[in-house]
Amino acid sequence: MLPLLLLLLATAHGLETLEYSPTLATLPLGGLKTTSTFVLEQPRCVFNVRDDAVIWLVVAVPKAVPDFNNSVEPGTPERAFQGFPTTAPAYMTLNSTLLHYPCPKKPGDITVLRVGSETSCTRAETRPTCNGPLPGPGPYRVKFLALEGSEPVAETAWSEPITLRTAQSPSSIPTTGSGHSASMIAITSILSILFAILLAGLLAMLVLGSDTCGGSSTFSKPEAVTVQRYNTHHVYDQPAARL
Repeated sequence: MLPLLLLLLATAHGLETLEYSPTLATLPLGGLKTTSTFVLEQPRCVFNVRDDAVIWLVVAVPKAVPDFNNSVEPGTPERAFQGFPTTAPAYMTLNSTLLHYPCPKKPGDITVLRVGSETSCTRAETRPTCNGPLPGPGPYRVKFLALEGSEPVAETAWSEPITLRTAQSPSSIPTTGSGHSASMIAITSILSILFAILLAGLLAMLVLGSDTCGGSSTFSKPEAVTVQRYNTHHVYDQPAARL
């Protein structure tokens, strides 16, 4: 009964429900889903609202979807990221205008939104609309909601449940791989042993070589050489023969 009343209230206020559901990005990008983030396609050519309308992304746990109240403004404790998902089962983030979602998109544009990419405002209560890392694997459901001032004017349908990746514990990581990996380990071990033997042989050759060179290159102490002094005979000029 309550979801029906909310739908009738939304219709009375002129809220347009769009036949569009947010989807995960389809581009060949890495990390479309991690342990704390996921990547959505931008809502291009979806909204027909005023240029100054603000388009918000609503992130919620599945149990909050049936009773979600569009009239609760972003930034309130009930919609703050810092309280998600305990005191705030849904939060609003990534506010933008149609200026950032032009239609049609230009060729080559990467038209995606990464949910959970901000880490600096995770605990900052002054940033209740923080696009912080998601606290667990989920699942989560999202939708886009357009506000003109504080008045909701258009919304998309909710997405299918989105479950993030789960980090593996170190104990669950196999220590031995496939047969190919085992053979590579065996080959590596054999090569290591052969390398150690070769290195030991080279060291032995160097030690033996140094001993041999040392015996041949030593010089014995030279014997003392005795130099005998002698006096040269003085040659005196003989007087000239007399004629």
